[in-house]
Amino acid sequence: MAFAPLDRNRANIPEELKWDLTAVYSDITAWKDAKAQLLEEVAKLPSFRGKLHESAGSLLGCFDLATAISKVFARLSSYASAHADIDTRNAEYLAFQQEIGQIGTDIGALTAFIEPEILQMGRETIDRFLSNEPRLGIYSQSLDDILRRKDHTGTESEEKLIADAGLMADSSGGIYTVFSNADFPFATVTLHDGSSVKLDKAAFALHRTTPHRDDRRTIFAAYYGALHAYRRTFGIELYSEVKKNLFYQRARKYPSCLHSALHGPNIPVDVYHALVKNAREALPTLHRYLNLRRKLLGVDQLHYYDLYVPVVPELDLTYAFEEAGELILDSLAPLGEEYVQVSRRAFAERWMDVYPNEGKIGGAYSNGSVYDVHPYILLNYNGKYDDVSTVTHELGHTMHSYLSNRAQPYPTAHYSIFVAEVASTFNEALLMEYMLKTVTNTRVRLSLLVNYLDGVRATLFRQTQFAEFELQIHEQVERGETLTGDTLCSLYDGIARIYYGHDRGICTVDDEIKAEWAAVPHFYYNFYVYQYATSLTASAALAEMVLSGDRTATQRYLKLLSEGGSGYPIALLRAAGVDMTGPEPFTLMMRRMNRVMDEVEKIHNGGL
Repeated sequence: MAFAPLDRNRANIPEELKWDLTAVYSDITAWKDAKAQLLEEVAKLPSFRGKLHESAGSLLGCFDLATAISKVFARLSSYASAHADIDTRNAEYLAFQQEIGQIGTDIGALTAFIEPEILQMGRETIDRFLSNEPRLGIYSQSLDDILRRKDHTGTESEEKLIADAGLMADSSGGIYTVFSNADFPFATVTLHDGSSVKLDKAAFALHRTTPHRDDRRTIFAAYYGALHAYRRTFGIELYSEVKKNLFYQRARKYPSCLHSALHGPNIPVDVYHALVKNAREALPTLHRYLNLRRKLLGVDQLHYYDLYVPVVPELDLTYAFEEAGELILDSLAPLGEEYVQVSRRAFAERWMDVYPNEGKIGGAYSNGSVYDVHPYILLNYNGKYDDVSTVTHELGHTMHSYLSNRAQPYPTAHYSIFVAEVASTFNEALLMEYMLKTVTNTRVRLSLLVNYLDGVRATLFRQTQFAEFELQIHEQVERGETLTGDTLCSLYDGIARIYYGHDRGICTVDDEIKAEWAAVPHFYYNFYVYQYATSLTASAALAEMVLSGDRTATQRYLKLLSEGGSGYPIALLRAAGVDMTGPEPFTLMMRRMNRVMDEVEKIHNGGL
């Protein structure tokens, strides 16, 4: 019997559509053996305490040991997380995750002496050691980072205390993940045809696109209504997360949680504030899109539940996973044969876990932290164009990790999230360009153009909306105020109504949408979401250069992917051809969005 994507029983999903984790560890016994060996290596760390200043060799030995431990720890953690994510109900794998998390905290405490000792040595001694010992060169970026953070690094005892706080640091995020995926009582609704649907995350993502408007209204009200019913629980989880960030901000002596989060990757806070400012000023462009969507749907008043439905009626744009793979691989041709061939391996060699199943974590991600193997991709594929776009998005991350891991030594292989989202949205841009070049059917072309506009709304404006919300809740706690489920709903509702022009009659933000914040796991990632928006503007500019046929632009882009964390993200992007400290990338994005809307209006006015 042919596999049906809606079958949520994992046992019925073909093996070739599940990821193969045996390349990481052959089985749990091998994982446990590797963990035991890791603990033996961890026990050697204190032998370097108080000796880093003695010689370049001593500093090198400490860094080599810490790096080897980090690499194995990432492998152990990835294996445990991958198993836990495909069934968040499985207590055994949750325990493995918690166990490896405890080890990570212990490692942090045992390495707490390193940064204070290096800071006591100072720049002059470090430069001399680098000159005397060439093998220290791979750690020069790490050393520069440590020296750059001097004003925010404590004494050894303070650093150990901060590291020990890791015992509690992941509690809020861990509780949220398990509750929202495994234990949350998802609503079940009856649709107009009499069928019943349990609205877990994957089902909601699928059914919110239904052309039946009453069903959409029912689905949104039920899904977000269920979240609102548990707003107190979700509220205390998110409040705990923000308080955790506040602890680290105070312990590190940063002026704000935002400064604390952005100082690590060396991103000026002005970039964050400029994004919010630019998005607010560009709301007329968003509102033009919303009015256009209203016209295309033929409704008198656009509602929030109308934002995901296809605008071309009776056009069933669905793609089998195999078809999606071929479309994606064809679209990647501008990046060269090697890029395409490695991407093909991701489909053929079970780097992906494709379909949703009961208990599986929602959404999608790429994990490239298993340095000596290859990246892995988790999906919840439903067959829509958005799902095809998600596959190539995560494949962009995967190729970034693959190229970085291949080109860089482990200490500089891990890239900043600020750069990471460039690779993913770049792939999306190539897919859209390929589809528009190859599709001749006017109705399909219109659907794809609107899908592009939907993507800009979701990635640029919606993520900036999230970023503004995230900033406000942190600032509120920094002022000594508390957060509850009700205050979070009120804050979110106010921002959403501004972005969607609710009071101007542009798009009605229905009452239940105030609980949407509870469905966003990225609020547990410490100022992560803004990078989706900044990266979209950067990747759009880079893609335009590559698609113009500029071979040097293609080479610069592939070099960016291979640079990993060998430099700071703003400088790496500038070398690739984009200056993220100025307004130009955002401005170019708005011009392109308006050009696409011009074409959509032309097609619509000409009739279908």
